[in-house]
Amino acid sequence: MTRELRRSLGVFDAVVIGLGSMVGAGIFAALAPAAGAAGSGLLAGLALAAGVAYCNAMASARLAARYPASGGTYVYGRERLGPFWGFLAGWAFVVGKSASCAAMALTVGAYVWPGQAHAVAVAAVVALTAVNYGGVQKSAWVTRAIVAVVLAVLAAVAVSSLGSGAADFGRLELGSDATLGGVLQAAGLLFFAFAGYARIATLGEEVRDPARTIPRAVPLALGIALVVYVGVAVSVLSVLGTRELAQSAAPLADAARAAGHGWLVPVVRVGAAVAALGSLLALILGVSRTTLAMARDGHLPRALAAVHPRFQVPHHAELAVGALVAVVAATADLRGAIGFSSFGVLAYYAIANASAWTLGTGRALAAAGLAGCALLAFALPVSSVLAGAAVLAAGAVTYAVRRG
Repeated sequence: MTRELRRSLGVFDAVVIGLGSMVGAGIFAALAPAAGAAGSGLLAGLALAAGVAYCNAMASARLAARYPASGGTYVYGRERLGPFWGFLAGWAFVVGKSASCAAMALTVGAYVWPGQAHAVAVAAVVALTAVNYGGVQKSAWVTRAIVAVVLAVLAAVAVSSLGSGAADFGRLELGSDATLGGVLQAAGLLFFAFAGYARIATLGEEVRDPARTIPRAVPLALGIALVVYVGVAVSVLSVLGTRELAQSAAPLADAARAAGHGWLVPVVRVGAAVAALGSLLALILGVSRTTLAMARDGHLPRALAAVHPRFQVPHHAELAVGALVAVVAATADLRGAIGFSSFGVLAYYAIANASAWTLGTGRALAAAGLAGCALLAFALPVSSVLAGAAVLAAGAVTYAVRRG
């Protein structure tokens, strides 16, 4: 049975998968808690999150071009820093992104059928696991449609809000309520909405001409997402203001309502659900590929390294990840999952930047990315930091026991 995956993704599909991971439920869900943390410093927090994301993206792109295999930073850490750091990166990614998957699934449930959010979340996980099982190219086709719908909805919210009489650009000014700690915490929370730009790096074994495709696709996807996020954040802030935004459970829908476009509210709800489905689809892809890479090296059960003879996907890993996420989605809390996920993913990218430092070029960006990841991780809410640190410690103990 073949153990290699099929190379079928070009630049366009790579960018779409990256956008599908980023322009998802994060922008619908992360703005409110970030506004609560930063106040009028929300846009500064968004800029800081984008800066750290850019450093991380460039590190990931350079490493992925050098090591075009499934697994992302798990592979880079192993090859550049040693087996332990690779394992810790993979552990942080699988655990943190499983929480992200659950958060996305619960967002679907909250928008589609609030009274049965957990049941809808589990059904969404099962359905998208089945899509991924059919092959990565099918996943890319579905993601194209999802990204198109979400971008259209976000554009409608931004244009309708900015063009309404309710928009007041004085609400964008930096006020005395903004503190450095608040801006840092907001950046850490908003990083949740950016943490998908390098998804294509974890699919490196399925990309055509990876040395050319990945370095082009990663920054392009990040740039498009940043433009979209700035437009949406400015439009929502100008209509709602910081205080009302911080208290909103559905800020984009509330912005459409406040702008006098009530007809747009159900459209936004559908867009949020579709966006969450897109993020969930791409997340399951990424987590299953990292699981595949770790299983190949014996850090996870080797049965998870099996590749389907027809569809050429890691079908055992996909089924295992789908089952795990379905269980978490049945019991998880949405907002708590955001902070926990951000800590794990920031730890993952810290190792990516440390790995990129060893390449000998681009060290300034790698150093800035490493420092930024550490700063944002420990600026998150205390509960997220403690839970994330405990999970990383458990991973280190697991590695030590297995090696012993």
